[in-house]
Formats: sequence, structure tokens, C-alpha cells
Amino acid sequence: MEFLPISWRLQGKQALLIGGGEVALRKGRLLHRAGSAITVVAPEVCDELRQIAVDSHGAVLEKAFEVADLDGKSLVICATDDSALNARAAELAGSKGLPVNVVDNPSLGDFIFPAIVDRSPVLISISSSGASPVLARKLRSQLESSLPARWGRLADLMARFRQPLKDKLDNVGARRLFWEQTLDGPLVEKVLAGKDSEAEAMLEAAIEAADAEQLSRGEVYLVGAGPGDPDLLTFRALRLLQKADVVLYDRLVGKGIVDLARRDAEMVYVGKARDKHALPQDNINELLVHYAKQGKKVCRLKGGDPFIFGRGGEEIDLIVQEGIDFQVVPGITAASGCAAYGGIPLTHRDHAQSVRFVTGHRKDGTVTLDWEHLVSESETVVFYMGLVGLRQICDQLMAHGRKGDTPIALISRGTTNLQEVITGTLDNLPDQVEGREIHAPTLIIVGSVVSLHPKFGWFR
Repeated sequence: MEFLPISWRLQGKQALLIGGGEVALRKGRLLHRAGSAITVVAPEVCDELRQIAVDSHGAVLEKAFEVADLDGKSLVICATDDSALNARAAELAGSKGLPVNVVDNPSLGDFIFPAIVDRSPVLISISSSGASPVLARKLRSQLESSLPARWGRLADLMARFRQPLKDKLDNVGARRLFWEQTLDGPLVEKVLAGKDSEAEAMLEAAIEAADAEQLSRGEVYLVGAGPGDPDLLTFRALRLLQKADVVLYDRLVGKGIVDLARRDAEMVYVGKARDKHALPQDNINELLVHYAKQGKKVCRLKGGDPFIFGRGGEEIDLIVQEGIDFQVVPGITAASGCAAYGGIPLTHRDHAQSVRFVTGHRKDGTVTLDWEHLVSESETVVFYMGLVGLRQICDQLMAHGRKGDTPIALISRGTTNLQEVITGTLDNLPDQVEGREIHAPTLIIVGSVVSLHPKFGWFR
């Protein structure tokens, strides 16, 4: 992140705007809306910018910029068509510790102006970090068309009732949950329809009926994060992740997904590399109970689907015993996600009429499976966590009747930009990957459907 997005209170602060043309005018309008007193310095100043400076209780200096113009200012905007002047002014402002913006040359300044969607007091800023202002404006136009103007009215209504809610509920977590539940209800539609008095009465009644004990109860969300691509999260998974006070995650959950949690949420890494856990499974289970009993909303974020080789059942056992409320959110399991991104249909009328999911890793580290039932030519077999046992898997399948030329694929870090698909046959894939650095998580797919990968592979 090159720039930190912040909201800066400028009411009454002195801003120096160097430049008097159209570009300076655009910045002047923004500064004036934010309540800044604007001093404009330029040999020539357009009429509208002159009036803005006067209305803001600033000044107009029709002359060349001088270093003395920086005195008493809180920020500086360089908006002339003279790049040398802009660079000199920015250097002088920087030497005085003043934040400076150089229009069309963000590398010379300290801050940039984002594209803004204004639903005051709600503001949405969009920035490309100076890389593409046109893209930022494009995104702004899309948001403008989808956000009703009355969102600001809703924020004002909520602001008026913050103190009454605080008087009713002294727990900050309970208050946050109250607002989340309220915003999921009919109140929003009342405000957007212009029925302000009805919305106010509805909010008053909701605060009066708020149950502090119920809102303060802890809860556990067992959430499937999918195989890696953040775009594969379900809406419900995203909503609960952003609702959680505490998030327990492991290395199978991509950073892009972890970053979607609330910024103020407590993030707890529980590890879970192969044969090396940052926390043993029993400790993870106990942590879920520990946080929930503190009245917190706890999200256990798990790669893939919690109930498909994700130990979700083990983690819920203790939660149920302790009488803690919980929800389970399914995720796209690795077999489905990685096969789709690898261009390998798990079933196909001409290749496989069924699919079987098995784990290539057991608690004792062995690969002991019902091999005689895994050799049907009309069935696709998917092995989770089978990288270490790859050679044993191939040997056992061939020993129990599967042909040596049966297609097989090893997918590493599936659905991510680092995805790698290695294809071969049962009798040669182990030799292909011998000595290669293969990154977990991995998935193994065995069956005729793998032969479709060269034709159907779409994700690069």
C-alpha cells in the first residue's frame, strides 16, 4: 500500500493553492467544500477560483510564488503547468514539514486526491495511488450510480441515536452487533424511501427492545474460505468474516482472504503446516470456546470446505458440548475449485460417471486406503494432502489394477496466481516431480478426465 487513506479535518486550516487555472480550480472546490481557508497564489487567477478564495476567508495573491507564501499554512497544492515551479514549491514545502500535493506528479508530493463519492457524512474515496486517475474516476462513476443519495440521511439518523444506544448497552460488541442487525432490517428501506419519521420511530423501538444479554452472547462461525482465490468466497462467508471479533486462521487460507477481516479484529494464527502445527488441534478447539465464552464472535476460517477433510466436525464437538451457538458456512472444496481452474472436469459423460474424494494423509502418516475400490476406469479419484505419498499412491493404484498409462494431475496452489498443474501418468508422474520444489497445498486427480486439461485449461 503506497498511500495511507485517511480522512483529514480541514475546517479553518490554511491551505496554499499555487496556480490559478482550471486544474487549480478543481482542487479549490474540494478544499472549499472541506472548510479550508484558501490562499491562491498565481500571476493570473480565474474568476471562480478568486471567488472561492474570498468565500473561504482566504486570499488571492496575483504574483509569482515566493517561499514566504508558505508561512502559516497547513498544506500546499501545486497546480500550475510549470513543472519546474511545481518541483521547487514542493521541495520548499517539504523542507518546512508541510504536506504537499503536486497535481499530475504524485512522486513529488506526500498525498494525492482520491476520486470521491460524497454522501455526507458518508464519504467513499477511491485511489489508484496516482497510477491511473481515469480508472479511479471510472470506479467512482459506478459507485455513484449504485449508492442512493439518502445514505447520508441514514448516517445522520444513526449518529443521533448513538448515545441512547450507549445508555442502553454498555458493551461495545453488543452495540456493534445491534447496528449490524438493524442495517440488515427494514430501517434502511424506510430512510431510502424518504420516510424519516417512520424510520426514527422504528429505531427508537428497536433500541428500547434491545436485549443486552442476547447481543453479548458469544458465537462461533466455522467458515469455509475456499481453495485460495478470494473471489470464490461466498457472500455469507464474507459477511461473517467481517462481523467477527476474533479470526483463527491457518496457512491454507490465502493472505488476500485474511485481509478481508475487520481491521480491528484480533487475528490468531494457528499454523497447520504438514506434520507441524503452530497449535495442536485440541488447543484450537479450546481457543474457539475460550473466545466465545468472552462474548466474542469468533470466525474459524478454514481452507476449502470445513466438512471435507477440514476437521470441522472435530472443532464443533467441543463447541456443542459447551452449549455455544455456532454456524457452519460451506466453502468451495479444493477438488472442485482446483479442478475447475485446472481445466479438468471431475465428471464427464465420455470419461467418468462418478468422483471419489479421499485423503492421502492419515493421522499416523501412512497412506492406507481401500485400494481395490479406487481402480474403476469410469471414476475420477481425488486425493487431498497426497504430495508426500504420491509415489505410494501411484504404485498402489497400479498394483490393484489401474493401468500405468492412466492420466494423473498434481495441482499446486490451485486457483491462485501461483497455480501449477503437472500432468503425467501413474507410471511416470512420481519421477517427473522427484527433486522438484512443489509448494503446498496440493491436490492429486486421477482418471481419464485429466486428459482434457490441455484442451480445457483456461486459467493462467
